[in-house]
Amino acid sequence: MKLEKEVALIEAVLFLENDPVDLKYLSRITHFSREVVEESIIQLKEIYSNDNRGLEISKIGEEFQLIPKMELWDHLKDTYGRKNENKLSKAALETLSIIAYSQPITRGEIENIRGVSPDSMMKLLINKNFIKDVGKKDVPGKPIQYGTTMEFLKAFRLSSIADLPKLDEIEQDRFELNG
Repeated sequence: MKLEKEVALIEAVLFLENDPVDLKYLSRITHFSREVVEESIIQLKEIYSNDNRGLEISKIGEEFQLIPKMELWDHLKDTYGRKNENKLSKAALETLSIIAYSQPITRGEIENIRGVSPDSMMKLLINKNFIKDVGKKDVPGKPIQYGTTMEFLKAFRLSSIADLPKLDEIEQDRFELNG
């Protein structure tokens, strides 16, 4: 299916949007059917897969975004990255990893795994919109359970939680509750 003008319009919309957008939004903005939007994205991905292109189409959850290729980021981050804004301490990364791999998880369960109170790290991660309240655990006291957000997926360039690196047996034991 040759969709040159459609592909060009989808490309322009993705370029102009700062945040990831879903197929429904792209269809509404362009007045194209969902099928035409999907085919246009497939063609754009193929165009951008060429080594001489500096951008790629990233799928984040069910949304798409035009972003710089990862291999170019070292050259771009000082000028275009938010210096240190998204850098996380080792403790914050450890807390985020526990939540990402064990979600949904309560603050108490995180403390049990880490061995120290996660309160300040969780506050930081909530402020960065990397984690959120995803409900209450059905146990006495009904503690809040936490999980990761779309912003987390976007920041770590993941399409979904399933894209997290697989853990080996020793690493998996680290994320299980002690006792």
